[in-house]
Amino acid sequence: MKTNIQITETIASFANESESTWISEQKALTGKALALAFVKAPRFISKKNIEGGVFNGWTLDQIVRLNLLTQLDQANIDLLFETAEMQEAVALTKALPYLENPATYLLRATDAVRSNMGPVFDAIAFGNTYPKDYFSEAAWNQLVLKCIFNDKAIHQIIGLDERANQELANTLSDFAHERWSAGRRVPSQVWRLVPKFMNESLQADIEKLAQSEIPRDVLAASLVKQEVQNPGSTQGRWQELELPEPIYTA
Repeated sequence: MKTNIQITETIASFANESESTWISEQKALTGKALALAFVKAPRFISKKNIEGGVFNGWTLDQIVRLNLLTQLDQANIDLLFETAEMQEAVALTKALPYLENPATYLLRATDAVRSNMGPVFDAIAFGNTYPKDYFSEAAWNQLVLKCIFNDKAIHQIIGLDERANQELANTLSDFAHERWSAGRRVPSQVWRLVPKFMNESLQADIEKLAQSEIPRDVLAASLVKQEVQNPGSTQGRWQELELPEPIYTA
């Protein structure tokens, strides 16, 4: 109920008169007709950016599509997933946490992680609570690692720190060893995922990082050590490393 109110208030704040009229005209629709309205929405609704509130970073047409999805049954939503073009897939993926019985769409969410379409992957990875709430550890790790491998900013992943785990930390260590052996590096902020899971291998990694000639790496090593000694003391400090760091094009 709260989500429906937030959707309605957001639409009311950003939609113009003609957009509001079209939205009102869709209220009587059901089933396939309502699903068709989802497809047609961008013809009548602008891509105006939403600023502030729970839907910050969305566009108006995505919010309107979400509003339509909350009135559809799972069969019609599944059909939309199966026939979606890219922007439809983005809207569907962003909507996942707000649908009835979100857990039933787990396969759709993990498919988005495997998607070769960047905007669809970004829709599940960034600013989306669904992975944090419903992904298994293996699926979560796949999401985070794909971000790292593709030079995407992991700090935009909701639940990044709270869902850190030993297996992910070990994999990051292996990844770092491969990169270092090739004379290359890893994004400095990935080391925020290891302080709770230190072992001999990771300890050696952090000592190596501390000797780096790159200030960002030295800062990362310092933050890891501080967090190990005093858990919670580095809260907010990792923001200093939350900057684009294109390690594959450097």
